[in-house]
Amino acid sequence: MAKKLVRFDWAMKRLLRNKANFDILEGFLSELLHEDFKIKQILESEGNKETEDDKFNRVDILVENKKGELIIVEIQNTREAGYFQRMLYGTAKVIVEHIAEGQPYSRVKKVYSVNIVYFDLGQGDDYVYRGTTTFIGIHSNNKLELSEKQKELFQKTAVSDLYPEYYVIKTNRFNEVAKDTLDEWIYFLKTAEIKDEFTAKGLKAASQKLDILKLDPADRKAYDRYLEAQRSDASFVETVKLELSSAIREVAENAIRIGLSFEVVAQITGLSVDSIQEIAGSMKDK
Repeated sequence: MAKKLVRFDWAMKRLLRNKANFDILEGFLSELLHEDFKIKQILESEGNKETEDDKFNRVDILVENKKGELIIVEIQNTREAGYFQRMLYGTAKVIVEHIAEGQPYSRVKKVYSVNIVYFDLGQGDDYVYRGTTTFIGIHSNNKLELSEKQKELFQKTAVSDLYPEYYVIKTNRFNEVAKDTLDEWIYFLKTAEIKDEFTAKGLKAASQKLDILKLDPADRKAYDRYLEAQRSDASFVETVKLELSSAIREVAENAIRIGLSFEVVAQITGLSVDSIQEIAGSMKDK
């Protein structure tokens, strides 16, 4: 039995910034980062801003943990070609904004960039990716390490610990079979449901606090508007795809009529040669 809850992106926008609900986000980050994560404070971020035409296509939250590290959690609902670069820009911006003028570089804070995406970002068949920075010798192939004095100064054990760390969760790649506690969270991120048998940190709190039926009237109206905006966006994207598909087919048919080869038509339209052959066959049947 799965319990239907509000979506995590909407909750992050409206509910998880409340200190009483920190345990939900703490649970998710504990499972992802494999540590007992505790939030010190929610910091100002672009995702804090709300406008009348906000469609919740992107939501972000910036938190500081008890160790002084900064964590960006961002949810992206719609496709964006430059998303990898935006991840980089986001971490760079946070780093610059959280070191005071005149402070030494040793005071640069560790930043985690956690990205939950609902589109197929890049190419890869996994649904959770982690990115770190390491330096490898081009001649010896050995890894550049911190000196003992640097380990003592930074309280870190590896060079990668000093640099931003990236996580990408591709929810559409998840097959909804939860094999561990992180999978239980990803199941919730994808379906907005929590099964009774789930034991991941934070999910019990989420099950209680994100119940749609327990929302106050103002939040329920806001959530209904959010769902309607999501349906409207999905319908718009579907319409654009249909119109684009029709336009590409028309180009293919015109190119076939003037005698271009199937290979050339495929290059023009981006369709496969097999698809062009099928279009040509259907034209003969008309």
